[in-house]
Amino acid sequence: MTVSTPTTLELPEGVRRTTAESDRGTFAVLEAVPAAGPIELGTALLVPGYTGSKEDFIPVLGQLAAAGRRVLAIDMRGQYETPGPDDPAAYHLEELGADIAALAEATATAHLLGHSFGGLVAREAVLRKDEPGVTSLTLLGSGPAALPGDRASELRFMLTALGDARGEGLARKISEIWHGYLEPQAIADGVPAGIVAFLKERMLANNPAGLVTMARGLLAAEDRTADLTKRGIPTFVLYGENDDAWPAAVQEEMATTLNARRACIPGAAHSPAVEAPATTALALTRFWDAARVPPPPPSSPASPGTCRHPVR
Repeated sequence: MTVSTPTTLELPEGVRRTTAESDRGTFAVLEAVPAAGPIELGTALLVPGYTGSKEDFIPVLGQLAAAGRRVLAIDMRGQYETPGPDDPAAYHLEELGADIAALAEATATAHLLGHSFGGLVAREAVLRKDEPGVTSLTLLGSGPAALPGDRASELRFMLTALGDARGEGLARKISEIWHGYLEPQAIADGVPAGIVAFLKERMLANNPAGLVTMARGLLAAEDRTADLTKRGIPTFVLYGENDDAWPAAVQEEMATTLNARRACIPGAAHSPAVEAPATTALALTRFWDAARVPPPPPSSPASPGTCRHPVR
């Protein structure tokens, strides 16, 4: 199982740890505001992926806020510092999407972004109402349906290892996966000790029932691209050219169906906000600034591993 790995935990100037309230609960948040100058543009809400957290967006927060907007990166329910119940049903896509819809309304969000599994959740939030309630939607390294390929195989392996364990037994098995596989993998990959310690803290703080249910949701997600197309909300499909979750060609095809803006981040893989933060922040800022402008006509899909629509 691959986990999202931030390169730094140091908060940029203008970024603070806080919480955001909604009628569906309280969420842990990193809030970024311009280090200099006023907030003149609409709020952006960033939703992390599976096993991720708000810290995955640290490299882009300062740059995004510098454009003159408030930016909120969150932990979803059951993720890291946002508590969640032990009921597996609380982590179905519909429930998570309801959380994000409520949080977007409570924070006057204009621009909603979801990374990976968070993209499926953000899409669900937009589809809950006839009127999406936000000005734009960005799908960052996220696909139209269930996760394919090697990453899906990793999730199935994890679910098999966890079996039907529940409660404390499930928590123990997740701890065993961390100590027996994920931690040695991170150390072998050269991840700094401080980041490894954070990854451990985050993994073991996640609600165990949430981890299992979200994994199953990733493996069973339906393609709702057609439903999203009917909403007519300006959408941005942004991905790394070497994405090893949903292939580039799959995301390109989704963008074409959506008549969405799209861009490829050269040299990045599945976590462009970490792997190429400056390019990612530039692409997002340009899209958000122009979100009310009609998107360009669709073009043919790119082949995997190429940047047909690179950020320039």
